[in-house]
Amino acid sequence: MATSVTTSSPNIRSLIPARVDRLPWSKFHTRLVIALGVAWILDGLEITIASNVGPDLTLHNTLNMSAGAVSDIAWWYLIGEVIGALFFGRLSDKLGRRNLFMVTLGVYLIGSGLTAFTPAGGYWFIFLYATRVIAGMGIGGEYAAINSAIDEMIPEIEADVAATKGDLPPVDPSKEIEIRPTDQIGYLALTKVLFQRYPSRSILGAALMITQSFLYNAIFFTYGLVLLYFFKVPATDTAYYFMAFAVGNLLGPLTLGRLFDTVGRRKMISGTYILSGVLLAISAELFRVGALNAVTQTICWTVVFFFASAGASAGYLTVSEVFPLEVRAKAIAVFFAVAQLFGAFGSHWYGHLIGNGTDRGALFAGYIVGAAAMILGGVIAIFCAVDAEGKSLEDVATPLSVIAKPAQTIFRTGAPPTASEG
Repeated sequence: MATSVTTSSPNIRSLIPARVDRLPWSKFHTRLVIALGVAWILDGLEITIASNVGPDLTLHNTLNMSAGAVSDIAWWYLIGEVIGALFFGRLSDKLGRRNLFMVTLGVYLIGSGLTAFTPAGGYWFIFLYATRVIAGMGIGGEYAAINSAIDEMIPEIEADVAATKGDLPPVDPSKEIEIRPTDQIGYLALTKVLFQRYPSRSILGAALMITQSFLYNAIFFTYGLVLLYFFKVPATDTAYYFMAFAVGNLLGPLTLGRLFDTVGRRKMISGTYILSGVLLAISAELFRVGALNAVTQTICWTVVFFFASAGASAGYLTVSEVFPLEVRAKAIAVFFAVAQLFGAFGSHWYGHLIGNGTDRGALFAGYIVGAAAMILGGVIAIFCAVDAEGKSLEDVATPLSVIAKPAQTIFRTGAPPTASEG
């Protein structure tokens, strides 16, 4: 039996976590990850499209916007993600991951559709900003639901897995946990849980999310403008350079992702963050002295983001696995929202540093700040990262509602959690 409850006690005894953890990977898991990965794809498309069309929006026959105004499109989109993450993150447990996924997807589609109707001339760029806020709200809400759902993998799927994998291994009855259902946890109570019970994990999550968001959004949203103003690439041709950039972003997580489970979270997160920061600092100096052209600049950033994208993916993974089940979706929403605020600032700042493309020194300073941020995130990971590889989520972070865990589980993961780290 998965769960049991007696009339004399409100407590519930459950084997669901143990049942899910013993399941081998199957077609069900693949379909689920693909479905939930839609939000990641949409967000990637949004960033790529915005970066590509940015130079075109500076032309007189389109919206005739300045580099700073174009970069502010990213600002408003990321502000929308902040609003969406906090608003919909609060509803993730109430509506359910599946319902929230559909609602937020609808919000995103409405915002994106309205963007296409932006008129040219005058102050209609304000309409463009407003539609970007709506689209961002949808994507921000998607992240709150999806990152937690991917980890939890939606229990009670045994029949589907057994149909393709055959008989499943038996469930160890000693892994049964006893829980007491709790009320919804608001953001105020969440803050108390995060920074009183899990202070170092909260510092880790904030550092990883903020630093990667600042770097990624600042550089990627303004990449097309850098090509246009500093390397004189025609606005109609900047899209070609994004292909190599996109390849680096894809290959990083694909080739390095498995190492986060074999080499370990601590070594890989700190290594990818620090290495990407060092490489960015080197490429920034080459940019400052004019040693790069459009092609070699693209190659440099492709290498930088090969490592940075793998580290950034691990940042999302970390926040989604190191906090208890009851606050997981809200924790993702909070850290995502805070990180996107820094990402919005980064894209806005970098856009204005570009100016008219005559001052390389100003943009160089921005790149050095981004490099330092990534290195700082890596250093924090050295001291605060959680060695979660190969462990169940309940072992990494005991649910707040758990009254008792089996002695075998506690013995296997070391001493019982302290009051500060849970």
